[in-house]
Amino acid sequence: MTFEFAPSEAASIPAPSAAADSTNRLARMLEPAEWAEAGIPLLRSPREVIGGLHARHRPAPGTAVVAVLDHEERLVASASFARRATATDGWEFRNALLAHLRRVVPHDLRRRTPVRTAVLLYCREGDERWTEEDGAWMWGLRDACTLHGLRCGAYITLTRGGWQVLGEGRGGRRPSATSRPSPLSGTTLDAAPQPMRAGGGASRALRHTAAR
Repeated sequence: MTFEFAPSEAASIPAPSAAADSTNRLARMLEPAEWAEAGIPLLRSPREVIGGLHARHRPAPGTAVVAVLDHEERLVASASFARRATATDGWEFRNALLAHLRRVVPHDLRRRTPVRTAVLLYCREGDERWTEEDGAWMWGLRDACTLHGLRCGAYITLTRGGWQVLGEGRGGRRPSATSRPSPLSGTTLDAAPQPMRAGGGASRALRHTAAR
């Protein structure tokens, strides 16, 4: 007597191919033209904002700094962290940004329209030209802002050559990835973050917005 076994359901499901995985990652990034068409609000004083974040967090290559600004570009909260994703994937970057936003500032999902803006400064190797990694960070920032009830703001790269606001064509030589931070008292982000009406853990979180 012989027995025949039907193939298991798990065995019948094909494993995702490397090509499909690569295609998915490419879909989770934004090119400069797409970014420019998204209506990202311009920073009124990019040099002051970037200088303040650089002085506060002192980022090294591979470090991302996400900051939340109020309508007057005053710092509400900020956090810095090292890039840990092994692949250039906007979904992974989105999760990292969202996790840090949740730790330092309460969400604004109950508001009809966002009143605060999140900006991202990423310190990396290379020059100021757009890369697929930048596109993944852009996608991640936009998605994280949507999920946290924030307006998506500028994406800034910091390299050895200086800083660049991608999609705007604005940049400068200082600060750079290798320059020494300016004294924090000389920046517009020196003032303590503005208090917000939030209770419990949200209030405690706002008191811990400095760089780790």
